[in-house]
Amino acid sequence: MSSTTVRPTSRKAPGPKPRGLLGNAKEFTRDRLGFLDECFHQYGDFVSIRLVNRRVLIVNHPDQVEEVLVTRNRDFIKHFALRSAKMNLGEGLLTSDGDFWRRQRKLAQPAFHRERIAGYASVMVEYTERMLKGWADGQARDIQDDMMRLTLEIVAKTLFDADVSDQSSDVSQAMEVLMRNFNKTIGRLVKLPNWIPTPFNIQGNRARKGLNDIIFRIIAERRASGENRGDLLSMLLHAQDEESGVGMTDRQLRDEAMTLFLAGHETTANTLAWVFWLLAQNPDAEAKLFAELDSVLQGRAPTFDDLPRLPYADAVVTESLRLYPTVWLIGREAIVPTEVGGLAVAKGDTVYMSQWVIHRDPRNFDDPLTYKPDRWLDGLAKRIHRYAYFPFGGGPRICVGNQFAQMESVLLLASIARKYRLTLAPDADVVLLPTMTLRADHGVKVILHERGR
Repeated sequence: MSSTTVRPTSRKAPGPKPRGLLGNAKEFTRDRLGFLDECFHQYGDFVSIRLVNRRVLIVNHPDQVEEVLVTRNRDFIKHFALRSAKMNLGEGLLTSDGDFWRRQRKLAQPAFHRERIAGYASVMVEYTERMLKGWADGQARDIQDDMMRLTLEIVAKTLFDADVSDQSSDVSQAMEVLMRNFNKTIGRLVKLPNWIPTPFNIQGNRARKGLNDIIFRIIAERRASGENRGDLLSMLLHAQDEESGVGMTDRQLRDEAMTLFLAGHETTANTLAWVFWLLAQNPDAEAKLFAELDSVLQGRAPTFDDLPRLPYADAVVTESLRLYPTVWLIGREAIVPTEVGGLAVAKGDTVYMSQWVIHRDPRNFDDPLTYKPDRWLDGLAKRIHRYAYFPFGGGPRICVGNQFAQMESVLLLASIARKYRLTLAPDADVVLLPTMTLRADHGVKVILHERGR
């Protein structure tokens, strides 16, 4: 299941012919996942495309992913599309680079240490149990929408010790607007300034203001109290620059909070939506999950200590992230002339690495398009290339909350599946929407079936 990279003989990778001023942008924007798939199957491990005036090298082999994210990581910064997210996220961990990013990462890291994460488990389960009190046998629900609100409430409580349950619906809707606007923005040739009152800008500005109001209120209340509650917000509030002794401004705090609100709930919510969508279509996997939960939990809610005894639940999440990776594409822009896989990469060129493509490569996984959680139960993760499976990125910029997200996904799955079986609703219309994350365009509509009835 491993392979040797076949490098092109020319100094330029092959690829689809650019068309006019747009290059390959029209085909890519029309069907991002399909375009990446087609490029891989037609041209192989190295593909050259042009998006308007930007040269892009797509690499489809784990060796080159590791080269970009690890070996040569200092030759690159985040790519142009993600930098456009600064309109919403500011200079947070996701969008910042260089020394500023390293400083912010160092400040945030302690909040995600294993000991700290263990303490979050009870909150995750408690909030899930509270949500389930509003569920009933035979009810129709949009599980993606439910998970968006739940994971938002959890990240607000665990990282900022704030209860936003009464505002979670409004916040989720605002996040939805910003995500969809981001998707439209990166596909536009002409980007109008924010202050021009187009319907698109008015909608985006209103959503951004609503989120800012909530986050700045949380920051102001904590500053006024002066409390150190040991959560991430307290760590950031009390942090000082080692040289100047100056703390973070409200704007810096807002940028980090906005980033973690987005990354801390959007990714896990989408992961769980895909988990339940896949389980509904794979009754054998679902039955094995139920058997494990019934044996281990015996009717009670899961705890942090149960996690080592829920390997199949963990495999269900891992396999879902393989087939439907929430982060489906990573891009890096070269800041110096460099090379990848022996190919020259000029300063300003972009390199794309797609989890969607690499996770589905038959060289990396047997029967790659089939949902098989069992594949992870015999040590597969240790046998495959480290970057054959990289749902949380890799290298120094690997997702700071990767363990948080995996634990949350397993605990929420266990809490829900011990009580309910979810089947797809007759009107379920699941359409892939690759924005900043991979989500279902119209949600994932399901019918609840209380287990044991």
